Amino acid sequence: MALHVYVWLVALVALERIVELVVSKRHLRWIADRGGVEYGAGHYPVMVVLHVGLLVGCVLEADLAMRPFEPALGWSMFAVVVLSQALRWWCIGTLGKRWTTTVVVIPGLPPIRRGPYRYLRHPNYVAVVAEGAALPLVYNAWVTATVFTVCNAGLLIVRIRTENAALRAAYPPGTLV
Repeated sequence: MALHVYVWLVALVALERIVELVVSKRHLRWIADRGGVEYGAGHYPVMVVLHVGLLVGCVLEADLAMRPFEPALGWSMFAVVVLSQALRWWCIGTLGKRWTTTVVVIPGLPPIRRGPYRYLRHPNYVAVVAEGAALPLVYNAWVTATVFTVCNAGLLIVRIRTENAALRAAYPPGTLV
């Protein structure tokens, strides 16, 4: 894979993120009309900076460090990127209008227990972790993969605690598994 093709891949992922933001904004209006409550807004800007940094880091490291494309690693990581996108959109589709990029719950609505939520409480974060490691490694940008993974682990601790607290506040004890 030539570097310019990799840059296009990263650009497509960036475009996908923009689509997510548009979808999220539309859903937030629907949620607000139904009394949705937001939790943990303070960590959201950090998340945005981290994810933008991932995309920029992928391209800069691959180019400036003149990383070689290693086919066995690159193509297998490309497959992980594609699968992580599929999982992300499965999550978005399953949650429907309740999906956003922020932590917002609508009190009184039952928890969603279908799709990937049958198996995990936070399946979207599996996609985030997989993509965050795999996208840089498509072009051997191992420093970006490592830095993102470590920083994202700290952020996900905060994010998952925030989501779990929001879910506990929205649902009676024993409702969530």
